[in-house]
Amino acid sequence: MTPDIHVKRVYDPASPDDGQRILVDRLWPRGLSREKAALTAWDKEIAPSTALRQWFAHDPAKWGEFTSRYRTELAANTQAVEELLARAQEGRVTLLFGARDTQHNEAIVLADWLRSHLSRTK
Repeated sequence: MTPDIHVKRVYDPASPDDGQRILVDRLWPRGLSREKAALTAWDKEIAPSTALRQWFAHDPAKWGEFTSRYRTELAANTQAVEELLARAQEGRVTLLFGARDTQHNEAIVLADWLRSHLSRTK
């Protein structure tokens, strides 16, 4: 089974096709109610550290370095990674993020990380 991991902005409408909806931001998205978010889980522990998040500041020029640093954090965050990997093995998972930039955010890095780990365990 190939990993069924998707990435979506938390402000986009929930869909039955989302599977498990997991918010992977450390901070709650502004102006969004918990009901509208329709989350399965809010996984703050898998999010980039506060220091990394503040350093990155959603600056696309820092994307490469952010990706590298976040992957280093993920490698050290075994418990949170294992929990999310277990969810992903159950079926479709949609990683949710609040950033406006849909190309440069932690959910993109995390989805790639999870896919590579799940494909290696096959």
